[in-house]
Amino acid sequence: MTPERGKWPQGTALWGTKQAWNPKRKSDERNSVLVSINSAPLRFATGVESVRPEGGRLVAVPSASASLVGAVLQGTGSNGKPVDVAICGAEPAHDDPELIWYRIQAWNPETKEWENPCLDDELVQDPRALAVQGVWDASGARKDTPGKLTLACENGAITKCIRWGYKPWAQRDGKSLTDLHQACTRMARADYCGNGRSHTREHTIIDMYDELGVSSRTTEASATWDPAKASFEAAWAPDGATCLARTRDGRELTSILRECPDRFRTTGAVELGEGDRCNAQRKGSNSRSVFLRNRSYASEQSPLEQAQ
Repeated sequence: MTPERGKWPQGTALWGTKQAWNPKRKSDERNSVLVSINSAPLRFATGVESVRPEGGRLVAVPSASASLVGAVLQGTGSNGKPVDVAICGAEPAHDDPELIWYRIQAWNPETKEWENPCLDDELVQDPRALAVQGVWDASGARKDTPGKLTLACENGAITKCIRWGYKPWAQRDGKSLTDLHQACTRMARADYCGNGRSHTREHTIIDMYDELGVSSRTTEASATWDPAKASFEAAWAPDGATCLARTRDGRELTSILRECPDRFRTTGAVELGEGDRCNAQRKGSNSRSVFLRNRSYASEQSPLEQAQ
């Protein structure tokens, strides 16, 4: 069962992890204290040689029934340094038995203490993590790396897109959802240029729809969404936006064109159908390049915010 999207708003984080161990230290949004974990070796896990992701859970090897609670794996931060990650609990998702939520703790080398590496907020104050095949880099690009996987936290785009129905291990009408999930991670963060930089505000509500029918465009108003107030924002592929009508956070469209000057062309409006029209289209793209579309409420940004 897919949660109502209005209850799972998007945000700026990709992995959903803390950007740095020291909360007072300014850090780029493309940094993370934990970007991947190694499938082997494990400590404090009797009879377990390694782990592998299967669907939305970790499976012990060679005995799939072995418990991983208490095991310690070696992870890696965006600075390339190793970090120990302990699995402290595992619980099935109450709304999707295919998923297992893991409560994790990582060793903070600055405080010399174990702490949750997942970023909390007022909506999710004790975030958990899902096991996901693949590894994401600072640009937001995903790749399969032998021996590595991702523990994606609850408040990050990787996990949110899974909760929205874009499970990268699943198929729809015989087609893999891996690329659709990756396109969703770009859309959730408004990463138009495909460089890992987000252009949104936390908890902004969006509506998404795709040609495979995993998500359909919302046409009826609810307590969390009013279609009459929304307008088309962008179409998405795994490496960012393929066409763009406007920005989500209200900054001028020209600022995006300056950020990635070789990506878009603005030679005229492009019609995608159903009232969706682009003002900037990615060079060399066509209708087959569109995996996902979204609508959002238009936002206004102050001159100071635009300058920043």
